[in-house]
Parts: sequence; structure tokens; C-alpha cells
Amino acid sequence: MSTWSRHRLRTGDEFRAVTRRGVRSARSHVVVHLALLPEGPEAPRVGFVVSKKVGNAVVRNRVTRRMREIIRPRLTALPACSAVVVRALPGIDSQPFAQLETDLAGALDSAARKLERRNEERARPATSTAGEPSTGGPLTDEVGASTGKSER
Repeated sequence: MSTWSRHRLRTGDEFRAVTRRGVRSARSHVVVHLALLPEGPEAPRVGFVVSKKVGNAVVRNRVTRRMREIIRPRLTALPACSAVVVRALPGIDSQPFAQLETDLAGALDSAARKLERRNEERARPATSTAGEPSTGGPLTDEVGASTGKSER
């Protein structure tokens, strides 16, 4: 496999998993979804979504090539087992390369920070305001079992 092919997202299920489970960050002409997919390979993987609203096939392929070249040097900065979906929005074809690079890098950095924050929050145990472990919220009875009803 070539260097780039091992970094590709291939199936619709992989794209769906990233967009549904991951964090999202947007800029004027690009949206970045970032997720950790532990069931996949260690190498970070990237997929591009460029719809027909962006332009004809020539324009879409040019946009994809430009985004791929922007992402390529940033692959080493991504966490292991991470997956990225980059969605191009209409008007991206008229963006100068430098502006596209700034937008994409900013969105990727923002998504990475959001993912890191989310993982830190999940790593911390849930605590109430008094510092004691939470009993599970308003849908639990005195013993902590779920009642299925909210208290009104």
C-alpha cells in the first residue's frame, strides 16, 4: 500500500462513525469532523466529502487534491486511531490556497482541542456539587436505581 492509501477512510460506515461519534469544527468553506476509532488501524485516517454543489468533477477533484496536500503534513500531529472527515462547502473552489490552508488548519486544531476536552471529561468520574459521587440524576430513586419517570 502506498503511504496515502493507508490513511484513507474507505466505507460509508467509517464516514458515518466519524461524523456521528466525533467532534465538529467549521470554518467559512470547510467542516472538519474528528473522532477516535479504536477498532481501526493505528494510523490516522482521512476522508473527504465534496458534493456536486461545489462544482463539476474537475473542480471537485481539484478541491480534494488541495485539501489532501494541506492535511498530509498534519497527519503526524493527529492522535493514533483517529479519523478525520473533511467536508467542503460551496465556494471553496474560489478560495486561494493560503486561505484554504489557514481555514483547514484552524478547523483541525479546534476539533483536536474539542476531542481532547471531551476525552478529559469522560475520564473524570461524575461528581455532584458537594464532591460526592453522583447518584445518577433526577430519574433515580433513593437507592440509585432508575425509575423511568421524572419527578415533577
